Amino acid sequence: MFDRHFAHWPEGVPLHLDLPKQTMVRLVADKAAEQGDHPAIVYHGRSISYHEFWDQVDRMAGYLQQRCGVAKGDRVLLYMQNAPQYVIAYYAILRADAVVIPVNPMSRHAELQHYARDSGATVMLTGQELLPFAIPVVEEGLIKTVIAAHYGELADPGYDIALPDPLGTLDPADIAGPGVTRWSDAIAEGLIPGDMQATLDDLAVIPYSSGTTGQPKGCVHTHRSLLVTAYGGIVWNPMEGNDLSLSVLPFFHVTGMQASMNGPLLSGGTIVVMTRWNRAVAAKLIERYRITRWRSISTMAIDLVNDPDIESYDLSSLEAIGGGGAAMPDAIARKLKDMTGLDYLEGYGMSETIAATHINPQQAPKRQCLGIPVFDVDCRVIAVSDHHELGPNETGEIIVSGPQIFQGYWRNEKATQEAFIEHDGKTFLRTGDLGYYDEDGYFFMVDRVKRMINAAGFKVWPAEVEMLMLKCPDVAEACVIGTTDPRRGETVKAYVVRSAQGANATADQIIDWCRGEMAAYKCPRDIAFTESLPKSGSGKVLWRELQQQELEMQQNGQKAAG
Repeated sequence: MFDRHFAHWPEGVPLHLDLPKQTMVRLVADKAAEQGDHPAIVYHGRSISYHEFWDQVDRMAGYLQQRCGVAKGDRVLLYMQNAPQYVIAYYAILRADAVVIPVNPMSRHAELQHYARDSGATVMLTGQELLPFAIPVVEEGLIKTVIAAHYGELADPGYDIALPDPLGTLDPADIAGPGVTRWSDAIAEGLIPGDMQATLDDLAVIPYSSGTTGQPKGCVHTHRSLLVTAYGGIVWNPMEGNDLSLSVLPFFHVTGMQASMNGPLLSGGTIVVMTRWNRAVAAKLIERYRITRWRSISTMAIDLVNDPDIESYDLSSLEAIGGGGAAMPDAIARKLKDMTGLDYLEGYGMSETIAATHINPQQAPKRQCLGIPVFDVDCRVIAVSDHHELGPNETGEIIVSGPQIFQGYWRNEKATQEAFIEHDGKTFLRTGDLGYYDEDGYFFMVDRVKRMINAAGFKVWPAEVEMLMLKCPDVAEACVIGTTDPRRGETVKAYVVRSAQGANATADQIIDWCRGEMAAYKCPRDIAFTESLPKSGSGKVLWRELQQQELEMQQNGQKAAG
């Protein structure tokens, strides 16, 4: 068991997590009864109490069971943007003893077909704005029933912060189509669900992980593994009923699901929901509602501190900030510390672990660090070549074992077998991430195993180059990929979003800056300027899209030359 990090364990936090004996849906139901009129959700000026929240959960669960035929263990697609209806739908599916299939709202026809076919779901809860993409899968016979919500029905129409376009212009009266039911009509029926039957060992959530090749794979999680990271998060960094969380991380993504939705509700706190990221709106909401907790990803934090008006907002209510997704640049972490007095606490997890396996301890965080293994997690680093275990400061593949590890990939035994490795007498999940740990037992990410660039025999890790480039005053964002080179085999190319200061910066100027900051073989040989980088619904930079685009450009160039 890896234990060198125990010396830096958070004060007062137990080494072992004593998990409640009930499922999370039962715990939140009890919390709702306890909290009553206390706000559970705030959305565009509308405050929804715990009592109202759970009443709608019960009504939707009753509708799913009695009108849609949803039974224990059935999978239900949840295809929405962040909104009160998402939270209600999520818990209604679990309340009906069914399994949540969270779907990225950026998904389109072929992706929806895959989720429906692969999961076997026949019911979908969605947002009105997504109906044009949902209805075709009904017409194809893959989905039988769609329940569509107009988010504005749970917002204050007179609120001074409008719903993001086009949500505010939609009319709920227009919700129609084959197999389509209006959310409000389903709620109005007031149907009562049966008693909850699911146990900790029954299926709860199957988030889909894109991986590096092929179709997305469903990561099977039970109520137990779901509860481990949600409950563990509020034990590691305790939350109380008077805490307000800015919930902008997408709920379909495991970090947003656990840290920005489930954790706060388990603690009886309030979530202030943002449908889409907007740095000015985020700052305004922190100031207006006196937000105490904000979980984000580094790209959001970078955007926030680069707002020229940021100093005009009062962010003094914040008591905890942090997140994951990618390492936080040191310059941004320092700016956040100066602005809030807080350390940005980074963590590490994946869909296969339903959020964090590592978090930085609040009293002793390290920057650009994944943190230390949390409760009951055994984490090692093994050599990519022959899988022997490595020591401190040696880079290899990170493997993890712990109670939050998924049950395997849904209906994909081959991929499941490939995901695990036997080591030191136990089963570990292969993360596919390259990293190392230091003498104190803190883990650091280097890059993905499959993302390495081999430049004339030198190994280049794009994430490292990106982190260094973000120190350049002319660079706001950077994404590094590999491109073929006749002499070096591969070489480094960077897609760059210029900063306001560097609006007129040239490629040569940025390359010259890089040469003064990093080894020559790591320096980009080519810079492509862009207005923005492609990002996922959770805000992660989609480097594979740029890598594929580069490959196609090279192939087309070779054809033209031939």
